[in-house]
Amino acid sequence: MKRFIKTILVGTFLLVVGVMPVSQAQSLGTSQELTAKQRGIISIASFTATGNLEQLKIALNEGLDHGLTINEIKEVLVQMYAYAGFPRSLNAINTLMTVIDGREQKGIKDEIGAEASPLPSEKSSIELGTEIQTKLVGAPYKARFSSFTPAIDQFLKGHLFGDIFGRDNLDFQSREIATISALASIDGVKSQLQSHMKVGFNIGLTNNQMHELIDVLQTKVGPKEAAVATEILNKVMADSK
Repeated sequence: MKRFIKTILVGTFLLVVGVMPVSQAQSLGTSQELTAKQRGIISIASFTATGNLEQLKIALNEGLDHGLTINEIKEVLVQMYAYAGFPRSLNAINTLMTVIDGREQKGIKDEIGAEASPLPSEKSSIELGTEIQTKLVGAPYKARFSSFTPAIDQFLKGHLFGDIFGRDNLDFQSREIATISALASIDGVKSQLQSHMKVGFNIGLTNNQMHELIDVLQTKVGPKEAAVATEILNKVMADSK
């Protein structure tokens, strides 16, 4: 079990994808603004990734106030273990429970929200994850490390994209917003941040929405995280020309 967890935590940082041109991907977007829920996810994911639990409490309260359901937030926090590790994910989940208890004591009744549907029984996690990864990337994905370390590829497809991204009570755009926000807040993962920004464009996030995400990082999280995200967004845009 320990080896499995370690492999997952290492493997999730190795995702480097190639997607369709950003200018083409942007046309898939249907909105020019992030929703209030999506804005709430940004600081929740960021503070979970950095382990700043005091600021996370504030972000969780704001997210709930702006309509995020308890189960939607739980999905974000569960997903974060694949990028920030089990300890920070578990700390964030414990913090969420504390916040919910405090709100209940104040008479605030938050919406629980939908549970994830069962994963399709006719497909293995690897089959489902391969389909989801292909959809996110925009093409079948094959990296050099896939053949060098097949276990990493299997864990990425089967666990990250199958078991986690396959849960349907959080949409792909919200999952990518969470991932981008977390990666912008972790040192040393700029290549993965670049890859996930490309995925975000590929699944319909617009340039305006990406800049709005950075604005939230600037105002709610900090200038360092916003600067990293701006640097990588500029690179993604330059590479797409």
